[in-house]
Amino acid sequence: MSDFISHFWSSYVAVASLLSILGCVLLLWLTARKRVASDADNTTGHVWDEDLRESNNPLPMWWVGLFVLTIVFGIGYLAVFPGLGSFRGTHDWSSRGEYQEDMAKATQALEPVYARYAPMPIEEAARDPQAHAIGERLFMNNCAQCHGSDARGSKGFPNLTDADWLHGGTPDKIVESITKGRTGVMPPAAAMVGSPDDVKNVANYVLSLSGEPHDSLRAGLGKSKFAACAACHGIGGVGNAAMGAPRLSDRIWLHGYGEAAIVQIINEGKHSAMPAQEGRLTEAQIKLLASYVWGMSNPPAGTP
Repeated sequence: MSDFISHFWSSYVAVASLLSILGCVLLLWLTARKRVASDADNTTGHVWDEDLRESNNPLPMWWVGLFVLTIVFGIGYLAVFPGLGSFRGTHDWSSRGEYQEDMAKATQALEPVYARYAPMPIEEAARDPQAHAIGERLFMNNCAQCHGSDARGSKGFPNLTDADWLHGGTPDKIVESITKGRTGVMPPAAAMVGSPDDVKNVANYVLSLSGEPHDSLRAGLGKSKFAACAACHGIGGVGNAAMGAPRLSDRIWLHGYGEAAIVQIINEGKHSAMPAQEGRLTEAQIKLLASYVWGMSNPPAGTP
């Protein structure tokens, strides 16, 4: 990746641009100063396919004019806009600056819409039809790529419609997760557990915690070895929201189900990350997005 952010490439593009313009000027100059001697019939003497001859006429002035205008435009563009390495141009324009300006205008235009929901608690906003619609659009644009359009997630991406929350499912915790993002790291734990056979025993004990099919003999042997895991996942695998450690005593398997999947995670560890939306979304947008997410896991009473 460093090859694409080094100064070589900006210098390369700048030199190539200037040489291209210089080549155009040189081509135009050579064409204008040199005229091939013509025969009596005003041809260059070249003949193709027995009767196809090349006339010895000067370049049309309209073509020369457009060529000159193209050269002038190229020089003017490179002077006004960035295109020569680190030179920003006299206009000091950048795509980042234009993006920030457009975002500022959009934020200002939407302020009256979001202002209505500023004093409203997240639980109340989750029941408001318009707030729900805004939150749904924000979710589709920023969250559905990982969690799915129905928010039910997939392997490695949590389901947001159930009551199983890695870092807590209160409105404040959801806002915190969206704003700051989350990073989950489980280090390889095989060395702490013991031998490969011990790892299999612990995997079966983990399966037993949620009543999944397992080898009861191995599960009994793995219970004592689970102490290495209980520091994060808690006694009995109840989880620890303060650390983002998953609950192991339910039947929700974020990174795969079965003895083989659990053994692999113990041996190799697991790393996952949710990007922070702070700076991308405003506080008002994050609040309505959080209300939408909270509402999906806390439907109104009587909702099937």
